[in-house]
Amino acid sequence: MAKAEGRDVIHRSPDNPILTLRDVPFQCSDIHNAAVLRHDDGFWFLITVESLEGQYALYLGRSRDGRRIQVDEQPFMRPARDETFAEYESLGVRDPRITALDGTYYITYVAEGDHGHRIGLARTNDFNTIERLGFLNQPDTKNGILFPEKVKGRYALLERPDESQSIWISYSDDLVYWGDATVVMTPRGGYWDADRIGAGPPPVLTEAGWLLIYYGVKETAGGPLFRLGAAILDRENPARVIARCNIPILSPRESYERIGDVPNLVFSCGALVEKDGTLSLYYAGSDSCLCLGTAPIDAIVRTCCEKSEVF
Repeated sequence: MAKAEGRDVIHRSPDNPILTLRDVPFQCSDIHNAAVLRHDDGFWFLITVESLEGQYALYLGRSRDGRRIQVDEQPFMRPARDETFAEYESLGVRDPRITALDGTYYITYVAEGDHGHRIGLARTNDFNTIERLGFLNQPDTKNGILFPEKVKGRYALLERPDESQSIWISYSDDLVYWGDATVVMTPRGGYWDADRIGAGPPPVLTEAGWLLIYYGVKETAGGPLFRLGAAILDRENPARVIARCNIPILSPRESYERIGDVPNLVFSCGALVEKDGTLSLYYAGSDSCLCLGTAPIDAIVRTCCEKSEVF
């Protein structure tokens, strides 16, 4: 198990970055945020790729060890052509999260078009075909994440409306109609997450509650600084924050995290829990590569509880 000491709670893989433009078998402008799941004896990734023309699509990547990734040459999910969705995905689909529920893989993604951002929902059973189910909210909203379990018999969704810069939660009985929206967490003036926050990968259930990895942005003279933090949400009422770390668990320090399309950025859409209790966190570096970091879940929870004074 990884040690808790170091510059950050999350420890970078020595193989970082694990995926760059040089590793993709076709020409493209950029790669970054990726969802991840275990499949058979390996790993599958759903990777955001920006074409040379400037549109975003999602590509499937496969790996035996979670580090060396082979990316398909054709997109798994491209901007829709069906008139129901096409108008709202004209600029692309990106930032996927994968949640396994009731034997089905649900994919939330950012649909980007001329009218703004919306959270789209799709599902697949085999990653050979995909079915779009609809949009979960009005524009402009990003960072849609489904909980991997129902909360009191209802589906639960974390999101970030652009106007509020905060993390919200809403609920649904059928994945179609959503309501009971409530603010979960807000930015904190004077802290590392002072200007806006948003949820990262789907929450992980621990003995302490739901472990949420989130990103926080602080505006600086050199531009926005994106870092990752963690919070514990109540299992029965995830709108209630039990603990929230006052320090980031991962900050951009390496050149691949500081130099790229969006400098000084670490951002995560996918994580896996290992058998030994380690969290494997897959994150984008400067919106230009995919990286891996690990830490014992206990260490992340401890950081939340020991260094938590202001929610």
